[in-house]
Amino acid sequence: MVETRTATCMLCEASCGLSLGIGEGDGARKVLRVDGDREDAFSRGYICPKAAALDDIRLDPDRIVTPLRRTKSGEHAPISWNEALDESAQRLASLLDTHGPHAVATYVGNPLVHSYSGILGSILFSQSVGSFSRFSATSADQLPHMLASFETLGHQILLPIPDLERTNHLLIVGGNPLVSNGSIMTAPGMKRRLEEIRARGGKVIVVDPRRTETARVADEHHFVTPGSDALLFLAMLDTIFSEGLARPERVGVDVVGIDELARAAKDFPAERVAASVGIDAETIRRLAREHATARGAACYARVGACTQEFGGLVAWLAMAIDVVTGNLDQPGGKMFTTPAVDLAKLGSRLGMRGSFARFRSRVRGLPEFGGELPVATLAEEITTPGPKAIRALVTMAGNPVSSAPNGPLLDAALPKLDFMVSVDLYRNETTRHADVILPPTFGLERDHYDMVLYAFAVRNFARFAEAVFPPRGEARDDFDICLLYTSPSPRDRTRS
Repeated sequence: MVETRTATCMLCEASCGLSLGIGEGDGARKVLRVDGDREDAFSRGYICPKAAALDDIRLDPDRIVTPLRRTKSGEHAPISWNEALDESAQRLASLLDTHGPHAVATYVGNPLVHSYSGILGSILFSQSVGSFSRFSATSADQLPHMLASFETLGHQILLPIPDLERTNHLLIVGGNPLVSNGSIMTAPGMKRRLEEIRARGGKVIVVDPRRTETARVADEHHFVTPGSDALLFLAMLDTIFSEGLARPERVGVDVVGIDELARAAKDFPAERVAASVGIDAETIRRLAREHATARGAACYARVGACTQEFGGLVAWLAMAIDVVTGNLDQPGGKMFTTPAVDLAKLGSRLGMRGSFARFRSRVRGLPEFGGELPVATLAEEITTPGPKAIRALVTMAGNPVSSAPNGPLLDAALPKLDFMVSVDLYRNETTRHADVILPPTFGLERDHYDMVLYAFAVRNFARFAEAVFPPRGEARDDFDICLLYTSPSPRDRTRS
């Protein structure tokens, strides 16, 4: 007999609703069928191939389902949870007592965003350690957008999202939402959403140095010189100001700095930057006019716009274009979500409104953002001797050796740590260096609510899904793992 259960896919930002057929297969209870949930008001039946493989991860024979300790030969052998937690707590407490809190670093990877308990638990653990040595995938991904929001709106998580269901002019710079289904723009079924924009007479324009999947279906695709997006945006702003197309009053609040922005943009007219940008001056001016005069326009700049020398400036200018044209917090433009769990308010209560350059990295003097240092500096903070050098690392759902800048340098640095513990499903390029690996639950083994991603959704939506299966093996919930570390604290745990 096949039982039908609803769930949410947690393998990307789209957060698609699923209809699962659960039954017996190969002597075990498992997922026999995966369909998109057509009654889900958000994803409307859409799923991608990743969802079909969701249960393959849960049942993967290579998945870690019991705590492991690294042996002298470099292999990992099973140990009990009591042994794993006691050893981890004692070693971390000893390093904290001897070298201070900054000697213990934490790294959080993107997959943790799909676990509300993991997010809350990692914050609890990090705050209990009290270290400045905090790292995450944020600095290799969306930090420029968060910095722009912090400097412009006063909160790092107050990110305006394209109102796709009413947008009539979507400018995509350095993004490929047809594949990602949004990124800091939770939008399952992006192909349908782009088609709906065009069906109502709207326009989709892509600016990208590569002919992406999204570029192939857009009304226009303009190749751009990599790293020149800031010049493009400044030239567009100059056109908007010089031709009297600015409408910041439509935002509904006083906008500070408009005159200064106009003066700055005046030095970058389209004719001056065209050769550097790779788009002719008349096209740049036309793009600006169409964006300024459209009924509901949104400028969506994403990963390609972030991962460049002027990523912070590009993210700020992308927001400025929608402010200047009166499309910020307006229907069809970029709007602020009102999710069931208000992440911005929650962040404020947890002391996470944002910060910039309160302290700097020890070796290169790179500024912190939101209490975190750039992951690009993690390796040198380990290998460079001196006070406050990193001597221990705790990773959660992350593989920075594979995903962070200069992975080989970090790969060589991790063996120099005094101690390392990883909360992870797999032994990978990073966790293979861990002295202890602690296995968390995965996906369908835990209750699911996309606390973070619904805050960036293109429409207000909420779905809570109960766990479908019990934890596999000895896997434990992320929050429970963190709680065992922090209540009591590692020091108190050791001394007791």
